[in-house]
Amino acid sequence: MTLARFAACLAFLFGLAALAQPAAAAPVCAIGAPGTTQRVTVGETGRAMLVHVPVGVRRLSDLPLVFVLHGSGGTGAGILENSGLAATSDHHGFLLAAPDAGIPVDKGFVWNIPGVPTITGEIPTADDPDDVAFLTAAIDWLADSGCIDRERVYATGLSGGGRMTSWLGCVASDRFAAIAPVVGLRAGNPLVSDPQRPDPATCQPEHPMPVLAFAGETDTVNPVAGGGAGYWQYSMDAALARWAELGDCRAGPETAALSETVEEQRYDRCRGRVQVIGQVTEGRGHEWVADNEAMWYFFWRHRR
Repeated sequence: MTLARFAACLAFLFGLAALAQPAAAAPVCAIGAPGTTQRVTVGETGRAMLVHVPVGVRRLSDLPLVFVLHGSGGTGAGILENSGLAATSDHHGFLLAAPDAGIPVDKGFVWNIPGVPTITGEIPTADDPDDVAFLTAAIDWLADSGCIDRERVYATGLSGGGRMTSWLGCVASDRFAAIAPVVGLRAGNPLVSDPQRPDPATCQPEHPMPVLAFAGETDTVNPVAGGGAGYWQYSMDAALARWAELGDCRAGPETAALSETVEEQRYDRCRGRVQVIGQVTEGRGHEWVADNEAMWYFFWRHRR
């Protein structure tokens, strides 16, 4: 046997040996049993969050993930109870995560949105925890643990959590498939020279973002018509129009009554099958006014 043939035979045998090796086992998601809510520490971040595992899931793997973000001064536990989304998670089979924000305030927390004052009036500094980094690390950790599908990650939140949800749409459009702020839709900071308009420089997502926003018609904290605190100012209509512009939407706004108390404004024919929708509920204020079923259906239609 020539040296060349001997080398070829060895290569063939090594190839067979490689094929005989068992495939690497897929990671097993071990964050809790179906129907339970657990406080889990996220990787090496040193921070924890509540995670609700939907009841009745036969295979705890590659689930959709929804973050629900509490309002300013609140907690993950509080918004988990207040939103009612755990029941929606059980019904539709998505993983639900309720983290605490990074900046402690009294008995709760506030979100770090750069350049935007918190309810204390102070603007977060470079020394404050980076909430965007934490939430994206949580996505990676859950995906690497075999728990979630990276292509189906969504965010919603109440008030300050809604503003944080909006911020995620601005700066992390490569990680989130859709957002649904509740009484908190923004499209960047108010323009300094004209606060009735969003500043385009402060919200420049890499990809078009599907948006479904909910608001209460009598909200005096984050008024639908604009005004309020310095971080608010421009109207919900202006925010929706800016998201529609970012999504290259060619149809809308179209307004329709969904019920006797809910009016919807919609932009369609956007780039990448994006939709931009706002729903305002008459007679409701600064509270969880979201239609959770409609929210999930909206999320379900969109993948990253």
